[in-house]
Amino acid sequence: MASRLDLQNELETILGSRNVYYQPPESIKMNYPAIRYSKSRPDKKRADDIVYMRTNRYEIIVISKRADDPIIAKIEDLPMCEWERHYVADNLHHDVLSLYY
Repeated sequence: MASRLDLQNELETILGSRNVYYQPPESIKMNYPAIRYSKSRPDKKRADDIVYMRTNRYEIIVISKRADDPIIAKIEDLPMCEWERHYVADNLHHDVLSLYY
């Protein structure tokens, strides 16, 4: 299982900048395009009421001024990644993806 810092590095490489934020506080000023991500519900495999495998799940939000930012497709191409939804807030496009990493 890869670490969260490995994911941070991979997302920075995909984005091409360091505008990747892990659970940022409200006070932080983000620069766009940006990726905001946080831990989500993990996937657990059980047998005999014992967890024998756990895969961390992250909610990744790509925030951009562009509606069809190519960064979204690059993240979607990662193994075990699914696009969830799109919404607009503060004149910025937000695409939400789920990634098991």
